[in-house]
Amino acid sequence: MANLPIELIKAARPAHWIKNFALFAALIFSGNLLSKPHVIIVLIAFVSFSLTTSATYIFNDILDAKRDRLHPIKKYRPIASGKLNISTAYFTAFVLASTSLYIASQLNFLFFTATLSYLAIQALYSLGLKNLSIIDILIIASGFIIRVYAGAFVINAHLSVWFLLCVISVALFLASGKRRAELGVVSKVMIGSTRKSLTRYSKRLIDSYVTMFGNAAWMSWALFTFFESPPVDLSVWLFLAEISRTTTISKLMMATIPIVIFGIMRYESIIFQDKSEAPEKLLLTDIPLVLSIGIWLISIIAILYYASAMP
Repeated sequence: MANLPIELIKAARPAHWIKNFALFAALIFSGNLLSKPHVIIVLIAFVSFSLTTSATYIFNDILDAKRDRLHPIKKYRPIASGKLNISTAYFTAFVLASTSLYIASQLNFLFFTATLSYLAIQALYSLGLKNLSIIDILIIASGFIIRVYAGAFVINAHLSVWFLLCVISVALFLASGKRRAELGVVSKVMIGSTRKSLTRYSKRLIDSYVTMFGNAAWMSWALFTFFESPPVDLSVWLFLAEISRTTTISKLMMATIPIVIFGIMRYESIIFQDKSEAPEKLLLTDIPLVLSIGIWLISIIAILYYASAMP
């Protein structure tokens, strides 16, 4: 009983909250990162959505406890291992979901709707949709998309159709990558007993999904940077433009494309080596991937807020 708080924290999977930083995308790209009121409201939204995701993780673990005991990694989860009883888990999931929805309702209606939609979709996923091939990948991807747009709803920010294309492509890339990594971690004998949808995927098929959406991800980012780069405003770039037309910079954000390509290539190299089945673990532990994301983020902030005139 003394370990109950620890087991509850483990069941809530706070490491997975890293995915909820997607809520900050609209804050950054709308030019509101330096606005204290906007930052505060997105931070509150982040807390609310993190409670929501934790509730769905616990609910899913309750339903999957029997199968998780057969999985080489998931068998150590609190509910599957028996360290957290079912009734406590149900109560915790209910409290987290209720608290999250209350906070969301105090922010604005659209954010509340996005949060409620996420809960409903994830509940349906846990109740059976996760067993349907292709549908399971689409639902996983929808979770990333809802996160990004929940962050936009809460500050009433506009995101261009090009950015929407980026979000969809990256979400599908990460979702298919997750399934590909699961196939690598779980042996052929155990696939059917741990997740039914995996029996309908072959590594060759999933590899084609990962490759297709990986290409779509960097291409959609390239299109976004081309069409949505703000006008250059920093004196050094204006000076270069005066020296020669050859050095004129008008699409500075396109300089981040190689970083995105490296990140995608690194992620693919890891999952194809069957080293991980969770994107959030890679985002926390793989140094080259963490560095590429950090450099990309710093570059974007520097370009949007210090080298360009925001539209």
